[in-house]
Amino acid sequence: MSPSPRRAPLGLVILAASLPMFMAMLDNLVVTNALPVLAVELDASLEQLQWFINAYSLAFASFILMAVALGDRLGRRRVFMWGVTLFTTASLLCAVATTPELLIGARVIQGIGAAALLPLSLAILSTNVEPRQRPLAIGVWGGVAGLGVALGPVIGGAVVDGFSWNAIFWLNVPVGILALPLIRYALKETYGDRVRPDVAGLLLGMTGVFGVVFGIVRGNEAGWASGQVLTALIGGAALLIAFVLWERHTAAPLLPLALFHDRSFTAANAVGLIFSLGMFGAVFILIQFLQVVQGHSPLRAGVLTMPWTLAPLFIAPITGVLTPRVGTRVLIVSGLAAQSVGLAWLATVLNPSVPYGELVPAFMLCGIGMALVFAPSATAVLANMRDADHAKASGTNSTLREIGVALGIAVLAAVFTAAGGEMTPTGYTGAARDAVYVGAGALALATIVGLLLPSKAQAEATSAARELEVAERDLVTVPAR
Repeated sequence: MSPSPRRAPLGLVILAASLPMFMAMLDNLVVTNALPVLAVELDASLEQLQWFINAYSLAFASFILMAVALGDRLGRRRVFMWGVTLFTTASLLCAVATTPELLIGARVIQGIGAAALLPLSLAILSTNVEPRQRPLAIGVWGGVAGLGVALGPVIGGAVVDGFSWNAIFWLNVPVGILALPLIRYALKETYGDRVRPDVAGLLLGMTGVFGVVFGIVRGNEAGWASGQVLTALIGGAALLIAFVLWERHTAAPLLPLALFHDRSFTAANAVGLIFSLGMFGAVFILIQFLQVVQGHSPLRAGVLTMPWTLAPLFIAPITGVLTPRVGTRVLIVSGLAAQSVGLAWLATVLNPSVPYGELVPAFMLCGIGMALVFAPSATAVLANMRDADHAKASGTNSTLREIGVALGIAVLAAVFTAAGGEMTPTGYTGAARDAVYVGAGALALATIVGLLLPSKAQAEATSAARELEVAERDLVTVPAR
């Protein structure tokens, strides 16, 4: 009898799977908090500020499913390590960029590296722990994601204030170097279905999403009826339709549409897209309000948002424990509703002289709401998936959420610009208020969509039926003795 394979301690498994994901999550809000400084030091326009975020988000979203396919075929741990290496190298390139164009280009490369981190992190974690430990492990994983969100503005502010904006990218280099040997030691190699990568699907999906986001970003500047914008929007939409048609008929799709037959998976992904659009678009607007209008330093702005950003750190692990008891729907819907109320509150009180005390309750509502969505959403996405489909399912969810981030920044910045907003202390607030109300509306829509998630009883019935189906199939395929 061969010995069972070595299994690393649960804590090391979670750390090895989560550390690179933390690095990628940290990078979103680290850069967001540095945008006013980047605008001055790199002489960047509002459109270029959007691309500092969207170049990363779009590259991230575009390559996630290809990274998942390569992980299934070549080994998830191997591709995960490639992603860490590329992300770390691109962070170095970001740190030495001297123009907006160079920084945007380096952020594209960084996003491609990050594409292997978030979905493969969750897939590797779920297949490296016992099924009974998964809710706890995913809860801690969600807490680490929350930690990245929590520390992003504070670390970014401290580094920008104490050193320079370049240092926010230098930070990733030692983290990446530390992560590589830890991954090799603690995580076992796992595979999915070994199929040929869907390059045509990648090109159709990537260019389609880019066209739509580019059209929204350029709309106010070039004119919504201009040939450039109409070509981008219509061409992008056509490419996305072609992507769906291709995925329906190709033998090895980048995005297996059959996954959407599962109600929990479909509703969780719709929630993820709309949630990211509303929340992260609003974050883009609000963090700059604290600096541009109220004159706070990047560090102080990061500290002031801590009632918001620290909440996921404490609440997300608790939701990992609560999810098996109450189900995903009640937590996700409650979290989305709290965020919608929080953003509407912020939009209502937003003015140049608003006391900080009036912002704190709304910040806390948004933070607690985010925490109630993170881990339960991951659980809902994977609830009825085969182990072999975990990476694809997680990758689909990550793709849609990153598309939501890019669309949210593009849409809310377009609302801000259309309302006459300017990056000045006197020209910012009114337009920012309109944009944040739009974000609150998106979260209200996500709350309604969240009601489509199966209840705890429905989820348990589906799981029991699936287990019975598998058991019957195994019984039929057992050879007679």
